[in-house]
Amino acid sequence: MFEKIFQLSKHKTNVKTEVMAGITTFMTMAYILAVNPSILSAAGMDSTAVLLATAIASFIGTACMGLMANLPFALSAGMGLNAFLAYTVVLGMGYTWQVALLAVFVEGLIFIVLSLTNVREAIFNAIPLTLKRGVSVGIGLFICFIGLQNAGLAVDSATLVTITSFTENFNTHGICALLALVGLFIMAALYLHHVKGAILLGILATWVIGMLCQVAGIYTPDPANGFYTLFPTMALTDFSKLGMTFGQCFNVDFSNVGIVNFIIVVFSFLFVDIFDTLGTLIGVATKADMLDEEGRLPGIKPALMADAIGTAVGAVMGTSTVTTFVESASGVAVGGRTGLTALTTGLLFLASMFFAPIFTAIPSFATAPALMMVGYLMVSTVTEIRFDEDNMVEAIPAYLAIVAMPLFYSISEGISMGIISYVVLHVVSGKGKQVKPLMYVLALLFVLKYIFL
Repeated sequence: MFEKIFQLSKHKTNVKTEVMAGITTFMTMAYILAVNPSILSAAGMDSTAVLLATAIASFIGTACMGLMANLPFALSAGMGLNAFLAYTVVLGMGYTWQVALLAVFVEGLIFIVLSLTNVREAIFNAIPLTLKRGVSVGIGLFICFIGLQNAGLAVDSATLVTITSFTENFNTHGICALLALVGLFIMAALYLHHVKGAILLGILATWVIGMLCQVAGIYTPDPANGFYTLFPTMALTDFSKLGMTFGQCFNVDFSNVGIVNFIIVVFSFLFVDIFDTLGTLIGVATKADMLDEEGRLPGIKPALMADAIGTAVGAVMGTSTVTTFVESASGVAVGGRTGLTALTTGLLFLASMFFAPIFTAIPSFATAPALMMVGYLMVSTVTEIRFDEDNMVEAIPAYLAIVAMPLFYSISEGISMGIISYVVLHVVSGKGKQVKPLMYVLALLFVLKYIFL
């Protein structure tokens, strides 16, 4: 049955590999079940309701990706987009979270239309292959940086970022940062010995070591500062809480909402999401060697449709924009190549509703090394970019995309820098005719975004 649906032999994989990849992807994404409720609760939403909405929307979006596109990519509430909803739209602009969710729902409907009309696919195909490779490398650095932050290794300083002090607050911050490094070395060692499922095993091993540290008193839980017990509880989830957010995007009072401002909010969600999603698809697909000779991704149209469906459904359930996750690369890194990987991840998201306390107990210092390791695997694509003098007009935009993603903390900003510089450099070097017309349109839109948004 799996062979018929997912064409495993054609993709040179098997059920065991795909399931392991799906579990690995879920383990690296499980943090969203804890982080998303925390962020959206700042907007006044119930944490348990958000967790349930996130799990359901993630399942539906990821299952659509697996069954419609047969791609190993997982979807969930996008980081950055959830913060935009809570801190910018609700707390900053003063709108209710119901209005914000309606904007997300409208965005999802627009995405469905754009996916049917091939607009998003055309944008994907218009981006040149060298820039796509740069995007892949940039995402590698970006998710590595996320991993360093989640581990507590990279912290704020007068220089914007620096390494943490291991001795200061050793029983909380220090030991977590140290355990993340231990986890990274475990994963690297397993990779060196070609162990299947190295990332997943590394996550579990790091978690177990952490629990042993807690038993020995080396790690001390401090809930007030975000350091919880590393042992999962068996408490049951209150499913009735979902009613607090389900369908609330349609319960909106427009008396205090200007139509122009609402359109701006919708456009902001739309703009960031479309290029975050495209960037992720480019990066992960490039690393998985799924692009054809022209740099196109077979099956991208249903993949984008799955993303759009996930966003619309998520808004109705009660969560922010659902998008393809860069952590999908962790599953690809251990051999995931078909929709069975995505379906496995989706089913685990669905199961997480029943065992939410267990899944959310996975500490960030255990999943952070996975992001750092995947970052290394994606950065290796840089060897496919020619940085010689004859190829500077192609390489410089790729370079700018690479450095912009981690430094600006945004996939879409990296693509923006890459596209604008690609067009400008080709024009000033007399090679403007080599640029596809859609690239000029995208460059203009990005410039307008910086002026008006």
